[in-house]
Amino acid sequence: MPDQQSPGGAAEPNRRPTMGDVAARVGVSRQLVSLVMRDAAGPSDETRRRVRAAAEELGYRPHTAAQLLRRSRSRRIGVLFDMDQPHNVELVEGLYACAQDVGYGITLSADVPCREERQAIEELLGLRSEALILTGPSSGASPELEKAAEQVPVVQVSRSAPVPGADLVRTAEAPGMSRAIGYLADLGHRDIVHVDGGAALEAEERRRGYRDAMRRHGLAAHARELPGAFTEESGARAARELLAGGPLPTAVVTANDRCARGLLDVFVRAGVRVPDDVSVIGYDDSRLAHLSFLDLTSVRQDPAQLAELAVQAVIERLDEGRARAKEFVITPTLTVRGTSGPARAGE
Repeated sequence: MPDQQSPGGAAEPNRRPTMGDVAARVGVSRQLVSLVMRDAAGPSDETRRRVRAAAEELGYRPHTAAQLLRRSRSRRIGVLFDMDQPHNVELVEGLYACAQDVGYGITLSADVPCREERQAIEELLGLRSEALILTGPSSGASPELEKAAEQVPVVQVSRSAPVPGADLVRTAEAPGMSRAIGYLADLGHRDIVHVDGGAALEAEERRRGYRDAMRRHGLAAHARELPGAFTEESGARAARELLAGGPLPTAVVTANDRCARGLLDVFVRAGVRVPDDVSVIGYDDSRLAHLSFLDLTSVRQDPAQLAELAVQAVIERLDEGRARAKEFVITPTLTVRGTSGPARAGE
């Protein structure tokens, strides 16, 4: 059925503008408009300018799905991300920028409770994703993920359970915790509590880093761990336990920034002065830590660097022919802000 258009190339009201509308507006063929929209060779710079200006005026947008079907390669990277953690939002932003720099696009799918991970993966593959990048914690290496890794390159970013054959991009968790403990020890802190992140693999590595660092600084006798999770509720629960348990520690290092926020909220409401009474350090250095009313000292994972390495892993697989799985590890740093300081007098 031919495209419908009104005289002069203007799209009819309540109808999505088509490529034919743009062609009529400029006075060129549909084929020429198609070449411009695909950035293909042929049209002059002036023709490209006129076609794109007409498309903008008419509100025409290329039908992405149809374009993908016509290509032998989609040049799309499917990204499955966890919406719960602010750190992952920053990571996704970085993935968009890095993929664009190397001529790839991102197809995004959120990991949410109302649908299974299997559905999200099938959707990404159905949209012709040439590779998958998986972010955030996971419940385990499912058969669906293992099957996907046999079909396309899979890159895991800070995921809990490794998938056979997949690349892994991660932060060295234990050294990050070690930096936090070393910083506090240098400020005279001895009674340093860790609120952990539960069963996740990265939480276990941070727990191990805490124990090793406390032992290395001669503070093993003061080590104390409270069960937690990567949530505000777990931090609030830990704060209430500390308040009910006698003298407060001089410092608390939490599983992540969300946990630190919950802990800080309860401390402030109880009249605990931070950092005069207790220093608090989070983990991730997400945008949450930057908020002026928190001003949270935090171990920094660099989302831009993680994104760059994840896209690099995809390019090595798709464009350079690497077949064997590879691990990329970055070393975290510590960003010092207003929630940490010297140990209180007399400690």
